[in-house]
Amino acid sequence: MTLYDTVTLTVKIGTNAQVFENIKSSGEQAGARLLGCWYSDIGALGKVMVLRGYASEGALIDERRRLLLEGNPFGCGEFITDVEINSYALFPFLPPIEPAEHNGIYEMRVYGTKLASLQHTIDAWQNALPERTKRSPLIGAMYALDGTVPRFLNIWPYKSVDERSRIRAESVKDGVWPPKGGPAHLTTMESTIYVPAPFSPLR
Repeated sequence: MTLYDTVTLTVKIGTNAQVFENIKSSGEQAGARLLGCWYSDIGALGKVMVLRGYASEGALIDERRRLLLEGNPFGCGEFITDVEINSYALFPFLPPIEPAEHNGIYEMRVYGTKLASLQHTIDAWQNALPERTKRSPLIGAMYALDGTVPRFLNIWPYKSVDERSRIRAESVKDGVWPPKGGPAHLTTMESTIYVPAPFSPLR
């Protein structure tokens, strides 16, 4: 499974619990596998993000069509003010994303890259990740198939915000991260800290 989408709901204040219940109750659609559900805690607040995996491009397109035509994502229409849907392909050297328990926070980082720099970025990450992931795991890194491109999403779990800060600082100090030559190809950077919903397969 190397194709994914994120559905990010902007929810009305005080409705997280009902949104979670509706997402949990909506079940998995044909061809779409629920992998994660989180709410934002640091960064842009009022967001609930759902990550799903797909076995084929056809399944991803069919689910996108269903979601758009139905117009009531996860049965949460009355509780949301905005919806953002993005499709991604996993960096080709990474294993498929699978459910796991990390018991902490998740950092979602989105980088824009210069034109013609995406393959360079993938190669740089492939070279640097073995050392970086000795310090903390990577859930996945994937490049966008739609919207503003080129850009890519990377998802990192940590036990806490303090652990995140420590590991990132040590990795930079030791020259392990960021990937050699990587920052020169970036154009934008955005980071949001998310906390998993109680039923999230990735939590």
